[in-house]
Amino acid sequence: IAHISYLQEGEFMQMYRAGVEQQAALLGMRVTLLGRHNDAQSQANAVSQAINLGVDGIVIQHGLTETMVGPAQQALDAGIPVVAFDVDLENPRIPQIAQNDPQHGRNAIEAIVRDFNGQVDMAYVRVAGILPLDKRDDPIQEVVARESGVRIVAQTGTLDSPISVQNAGQATAVLRANPNIRAYLAPYDEFAKGIVMALEEIGRDNVKVYSIDISTQDIEIMTQPNSPW
Repeated sequence: IAHISYLQEGEFMQMYRAGVEQQAALLGMRVTLLGRHNDAQSQANAVSQAINLGVDGIVIQHGLTETMVGPAQQALDAGIPVVAFDVDLENPRIPQIAQNDPQHGRNAIEAIVRDFNGQVDMAYVRVAGILPLDKRDDPIQEVVARESGVRIVAQTGTLDSPISVQNAGQATAVLRANPNIRAYLAPYDEFAKGIVMALEEIGRDNVKVYSIDISTQDIEIMTQPNSPW
């Protein structure tokens, strides 16, 4: 089988890929990992490469709907089954594997509402077009619209590499410009690492960071004394 990814960076994605390889081995499969981080064209081209390799199946992990619908259909037309993880390929023949991302988003924003008694100025890391992040955003926007005291005063976000460092740079500017921010919602753990880095850089200890997804490295940061995460 071919496993074709769009997001590859960070410990969470490393654990995911290790799981793919381990499970393939347990099932007696050979797996070829294709694609480059945050490179939509490379991911689309990798489908053609997989078809030419004559694989028996393709897993497409994350990615942009507009660039992957056509290549996925080409694989089906070639008689190769396709499974999608966290990307909408707009095809009833393609099984979609996902977490309950709307609930994750709701849990995160409702934790902020609860912890700050419905009164807080917050910042939000948002990257549109990535299916799980879009799903997480829907309830976040719903709760913010309902809670008049919860205000998103700044929004940042990038998947450029290295994700944590790039987001740290954006967040540093936001935090310096908005001393009233008390919560930073970063609904992907690589985002959250960047926010923690930014807070450490500017010496802010009055902002709490809320995230989704978790890895061993994340837990090490969370359990540091006075960690904002």
